[in-house]
Amino acid sequence: MKRHIYYNSICMLLLSVCTLMMSSCDDDDTYADMKDKEKRAINSFLLDNEFCGPIKVISEEEFLENDTTTDVSKNEFVLFKENGIYMQIVNRGEGKSMMEFAKEQKDSTTTQRILCRFLEYDIEAGATIQSNLSSPSIVDKMQCTYAQKGRSYSASFEEGYMLNKYSTSAVPSGWLQPLKYIRLTRNSGRKAEVRLIVPHSSGTNNASGYVLPMYYEISYQLGN
Repeated sequence: MKRHIYYNSICMLLLSVCTLMMSSCDDDDTYADMKDKEKRAINSFLLDNEFCGPIKVISEEEFLENDTTTDVSKNEFVLFKENGIYMQIVNRGEGKSMMEFAKEQKDSTTTQRILCRFLEYDIEAGATIQSNLSSPSIVDKMQCTYAQKGRSYSASFEEGYMLNKYSTSAVPSGWLQPLKYIRLTRNSGRKAEVRLIVPHSSGTNNASGYVLPMYYEISYQLGN
């Protein structure tokens, strides 16, 4: 009986050691390892996914030649080499661009309130994190500023799911990428809509910290 108990104790000890060793190995993943994992996850998502199917990647040169549009019927996404963001413009939207607002106001900068409805999906985990697409009365609000000098964009969340989820008003730079190409209107039936694949370096603080790529579906509408 004592021998049986001793044997079981040894087995449990060995199992604990193995578990700790495996956990230690996971913790020892380098930044390069995590980036490789992220790259593989993105490449797999490009080949097929539950949202839009296999993706055809086009270059920035092709994107510009096509008047900064992506052919949704061919499921085109443009890849921006500078930051690794993939973008599909589903609807460009009506109204004016942030640049046009600045020129109209004859000012060096313009600030607009933008209402966003979105879906956020963790590509590595294969799971939707959050979405307000099915809640017409719920929107994420952000104040966005465009500065003509340097043609830079900055924004902060005022309220909504993103602010509550990540406890920061900082808007991921990936969310600002489409603002260079879309138009903003208060007409909800004519709002701009995009799809994005955002690597960790252009994502939320959480995505950046854990090196996680995200897929987004976002609509942009001018607020009051």
